[in-house]
Amino acid sequence: MRILLLSAYDAASHRAWRKGLVNAFPEHDWTELSLPARYFSWRIRGNSLSWAFSERELLSQPYDLVVATSMVDLTSLRGFVPSLGQIPTLVYFHENQFAYPESGREFRSVEPQLLNIYNALCADRVLFNSHYNRNTLLQGAKKLLAKLPDQVPPGLIEQIEAHSSVVPVPLPDSAFERTDSANEVWPQRSGSLKQDDPIRIVWAARWEFDKGPDRLLAILRELEARGTDFRLCILGERFRNSPKEFDLIAGEFSHRLDQCGYAESREAYLGWLRGGDILLSTATHEFQGLSVLEAVAQGCIPALPARQVYPELFTEAYLYRDCGKDIQREAGSAADLIERQAETLKAGAVEPASVAGFSWSALKPRYAELFCALTSGATE
Repeated sequence: MRILLLSAYDAASHRAWRKGLVNAFPEHDWTELSLPARYFSWRIRGNSLSWAFSERELLSQPYDLVVATSMVDLTSLRGFVPSLGQIPTLVYFHENQFAYPESGREFRSVEPQLLNIYNALCADRVLFNSHYNRNTLLQGAKKLLAKLPDQVPPGLIEQIEAHSSVVPVPLPDSAFERTDSANEVWPQRSGSLKQDDPIRIVWAARWEFDKGPDRLLAILRELEARGTDFRLCILGERFRNSPKEFDLIAGEFSHRLDQCGYAESREAYLGWLRGGDILLSTATHEFQGLSVLEAVAQGCIPALPARQVYPELFTEAYLYRDCGKDIQREAGSAADLIERQAETLKAGAVEPASVAGFSWSALKPRYAELFCALTSGATE
């Protein structure tokens, strides 16, 4: 099978999914096109121009299937390269533009949201990485279409819903391996925590506002005020204009921090997760939570807000209360959960969460079935 794979905004999770697909199906002949994850507004609207007039020969080949991320300007690309319109197409939504928290710095435009709708309608099959992602797109699109002044055809949402389904981004099977390394700063625990052991807390996310740095700072201050003994590892990519809370955390909690910043390698990253006890998330935006799933695969106990995708993935035992704008109240709920989890770990009574169903071994058959259905004409 000849497959054209298009990733128009090739951010880390998109890249991991793209490479995972190619590695999982070496029997297919893959042609990949990707564009860097920068200049968001231009990229999502201009990728069709960039590709159609610089990669026309490649795009015009006789493919059996097109697989594209939702950032691809698919309708325009098919107009520029008409042969693409004759090929079965699957669009994958890592996220949607209806469920992003606002930072206050956005240029308000419905263009990204309309692109989501056009792509969902243009594709033969639409995949989402979570039910939360799918539901928020359908709800958001319905509200947007209801606001438009006229000439909105009926049944568009039902059409999207009918040919969409949920298949997560899989974790590589290597993410479940727990080989210890003598160089790890946090060696894996041997048995239960002792009563005088500090709890090891990992926070792993992009250093941006939508990952809740203000909430992280509030939780750490609450734990400190309670006299909780903990060590802290903050992982993730830092950008030029990262929120000020990260500098405050580095200063206030230097006596707790064992790691603060991007891990030097994939092996080092997994090493920090292997040695951790609790994976803390403070996100106000999460469509699947790959870093959380990776941490749990490495043995961390999740402590997550009861919002976004998390209630879909984990039971209440791993969730703290979502208190909206009341950050201090939420910090108290998170600290309560962390302290309960610490006591459970010290009592040796913890029941680790399972994320085995998110491995490539588990999910590959679902992707294979979809590929076969599309290329045989059975899209529903």
